[in-house]
Amino acid sequence: MSETNPLLAITDLPDYAAIRPEHVLPAVEAAVAAHAQAMRDCASMAGDPAILLAKDKADVALNRVWGVIGHLLAVTNSPALREAHAQAQPVIDAHVSAVGQDKALYQALASVDADKLDAVQRRALELALKEFELSGVALEAEVAARFADNSMARSRLATEFSNAVLDATQGWSLDVADEARLVGLPEADRQGLAEAARAAGATGWRVTLHAPSVMAILTHAEDRELRREVYTAYNTRASDQGPQAGQFDNSQRMQDLLGLRGASALMLGYEDHVAVSLASKMARDADEVESFLTGLAKAARPQAEKDLAAVRAFAAEHLGIADLQPWDIGFVSERMRRALHALDSAEIRQHLPLDRVLSALFTLVRDLFGVELHAAQAPVWHADVRHFTLHRPDSTQPIAALYTDFFAREGKRGGAWMDVCRPRAEGGAVWPVAYLVTNFPPAAPGQAATITHNDMVTLFHEMGHCLHHLLSPVDVPSVAGISGVEWDAVELPSQFLENFAWEPATLKAASAHVESGAPLSDDLIARMLGAKKFLSAMALLRQTEFALYDLRLHRAAGGDNAPDPQSVLDAVRTQVAVIEYPDWHRFGHAFSHIFAGGYAAGYYSYLWAERLSADAYGAFGEADADRAALGARFRDEVLAKGGSRAAIDNFIAFRGREPDNGPLLESWGIAA
Repeated sequence: MSETNPLLAITDLPDYAAIRPEHVLPAVEAAVAAHAQAMRDCASMAGDPAILLAKDKADVALNRVWGVIGHLLAVTNSPALREAHAQAQPVIDAHVSAVGQDKALYQALASVDADKLDAVQRRALELALKEFELSGVALEAEVAARFADNSMARSRLATEFSNAVLDATQGWSLDVADEARLVGLPEADRQGLAEAARAAGATGWRVTLHAPSVMAILTHAEDRELRREVYTAYNTRASDQGPQAGQFDNSQRMQDLLGLRGASALMLGYEDHVAVSLASKMARDADEVESFLTGLAKAARPQAEKDLAAVRAFAAEHLGIADLQPWDIGFVSERMRRALHALDSAEIRQHLPLDRVLSALFTLVRDLFGVELHAAQAPVWHADVRHFTLHRPDSTQPIAALYTDFFAREGKRGGAWMDVCRPRAEGGAVWPVAYLVTNFPPAAPGQAATITHNDMVTLFHEMGHCLHHLLSPVDVPSVAGISGVEWDAVELPSQFLENFAWEPATLKAASAHVESGAPLSDDLIARMLGAKKFLSAMALLRQTEFALYDLRLHRAAGGDNAPDPQSVLDAVRTQVAVIEYPDWHRFGHAFSHIFAGGYAAGYYSYLWAERLSADAYGAFGEADADRAALGARFRDEVLAKGGSRAAIDNFIAFRGREPDNGPLLESWGIAA
């Protein structure tokens, strides 16, 4: 079968172009059968420390098959692939659930004498046993069966939720025939809309719900009605409201997911899904997280109220908008930024060709962490995809590899993310590989792709995640790189690297105007830095709003008595938000992070880890900072250690002390 099914031959890099939907189910069935046999073999190794690597090796083989399928679903979604994924998902979900409840396998691991293991192996054993416990290994008979059914149902609903968001995103568009409606849009954005129309066989300009299109309209379009129309369509995706009301509605899926999560928590002996989530995170309990978030909100709200009042006054005085609405805020903020800081985001974008930014990023990675990236050839899933190998500066032998997929397109999930293609193995002879995926606006025909500075920050962020995976020398896959890292610390490397996208030297290196080739001027960079914290208190409140919504939603979800998500969101907004949202606003219905991703009862992790990253970056601003030495130490104590050591120990090893909240608030322009 391996000769005809490329999914069964991915010991090396996958042959993406050869993978077809009909390969999916047979490959998953074969991979599950092989993994099941491997688990039986492991169960016979009671007390033998070799069980750790044997289980890890088998897990990697299974994850590689399912990981490639999930990756292709995210970047090349089609009805046929979606159907194949839906057929295979119950097979793998049932198997994973059965493994998680395999008492013989658990006992075989539990009987290993931890005193005979090194520190990395002890950490792997500790986390493996915890994973079994959270998978219901202690449950008996009928309760175990219900827990397994619950797990499968949650997995299916999460996939359905994500598919509904994608369908809703792709299911709405607006064709604009009158160019006057696009007044205010930069030329690059207009060209993008024109290209979207041409690709769809339409004339004029096509506005879609893909992020580059939405951001172009909400940030630049002077046509207020156009902004309202796009804002409404975008913020009612997959819901019971808006232009697609009921068509892809996630309302029931949200209720069902919350009920199932609550029920599974009770079966495991936890109060709610928050307690389950925090059992493997840095934060001790829900009260600590709640206090952390409300403390940030309390610190930010006074400044956020002043900022919103300033936006409202500017809108009335300079733009004739007397009744500021949510769909006006992005537009007014951009005009206000231009007025106060003489900044035009479209002008900055013209200075940031993607290839130039990428080169600057690669140079930074070399200078900080001692690795170079070289363009290389490999099988890809789309013509836009590029492949790079990582090397030590004095070697031609790769130590890792990276796929990049930068541009938004039909059939590709929105947002930006990093994912694992394969982990390190065999002492580095099999090097780790990562995916770096974004949704930047594609280039107009015959022109270079350019990105906004926000996009540049996103690129640096995702590269931080990738390096966390790629620079690990740990040979135990379950605790190498991002594996085994507490979820509320996994954003530390990504948010840490964001800071360098603001440094003048990096901005100079990353910029070359598309016409003149000139870099960003010192004056323009100074203005960018001056505006960095512009309206940041409002942005911080938005993040605390999202995190508190997630936390309280899952605290309230006990058993089958799931709360109404919209009511929870409304209550959080009443306490935290300064912006008043319309009744039809349905943010939660497309909140894939918590309903279809890994952030359920853990969205606070972004801010929690940002506390670590702001404090870590602070070391580079100290008077006697040796950047090369600090970069090497961050690589060795944080990136290289990965999940092989507790995240707080990694941080202390780098910074020399416990984390401090002050740098986080300062980074948002708020006094501690």
